Amino acid sequence: MKHKGLILILAGLGILALMILFIGPGQIEKALEKANPIFIFLALIIQLIIYGLLTLRWSVTTEAVDINVKKRHLLPMLMVGLAVNNITPSARGGGEPVRAYILSKYSKCSMESSFATVIADRGLDMFPFIVLAVMTIFAIVMYFNLAPWVLISLIMAVVLLTILFIVAVYMSLNKKAGEKITKGILKIIRRFYKKNPEKLEKKALNAIHEFQYTMKLMLKERKIFLYALPISFIVWILEIFRVYLVFNAFGIEVSLILIAVVFIIASLIGMIPLLPGGLGAVDGIMILLYSAAGIPPSISAAATVVERLISFWMTSIIGIACLPYFGSSVIEKITKKI
Repeated sequence: MKHKGLILILAGLGILALMILFIGPGQIEKALEKANPIFIFLALIIQLIIYGLLTLRWSVTTEAVDINVKKRHLLPMLMVGLAVNNITPSARGGGEPVRAYILSKYSKCSMESSFATVIADRGLDMFPFIVLAVMTIFAIVMYFNLAPWVLISLIMAVVLLTILFIVAVYMSLNKKAGEKITKGILKIIRRFYKKNPEKLEKKALNAIHEFQYTMKLMLKERKIFLYALPISFIVWILEIFRVYLVFNAFGIEVSLILIAVVFIIASLIGMIPLLPGGLGAVDGIMILLYSAAGIPPSISAAATVVERLISFWMTSIIGIACLPYFGSSVIEKITKKI
């Protein structure tokens, strides 16, 4: 469906609206009126710092493979990719091909090389997430009394995510595995594409070889591990601290452990490819978990609304505003995804 993404965005907003109606719009409004603007401003500053750090991390991977592009150009590319992740129900991965396409077009490098830098950037993001997720499960066991099925579901989700991450890395680096997967996909494509199958296979194998070569080059670069990986951990810590500041704006000092637990669980929910950016589902689970931890529902809802305005909506608006900078071809590519 051409407008499937827009329909799903409306569905996510509908879920959030029902949650707000259930709690009571009046109570949430009163909580919002009491919010301290200084803490909200500091949360905004933290989010802007996160954008800068994400740009810096991506620049490390592009420099590792000699892709010449300035950081001031990488930033709008990054913002467009983040926005597409938010507005497309693609397991929060729809922005990666778009980001690679823009980088390839702008820097005149191959699509395979640009895509490899984006995948490496996502991998750098995934590693600390898995570490934090494991730590979160231990924290849940020690400090929270959740139902066994919830704990088992979380463990299974983290295990599955770890396996997928390892498989993806293996496929990206192992030549035979990459060729085997590529040929398997080509067998399916040949059923619908009969023209020059040998040429198609040669082109696809050359592409996967270049992609793997680029990935190996990056893994040999010390800067990836010395600078990019620590940046990833700092970004996740700042994400949690941003939520902490938002709650402080409402006069509620929430444990950083609680915020980390809710944030990781919400992030796992957001990876389910049902709604754009987990819209509605993430908001709802955050409100429910904070309320279950003893925070008044009106405060939980108000803090979640403000937090999502900063992390989700502000990011989406900035990314969409950056689109004209890259021309109509990028806009057409994105509208096909929605």
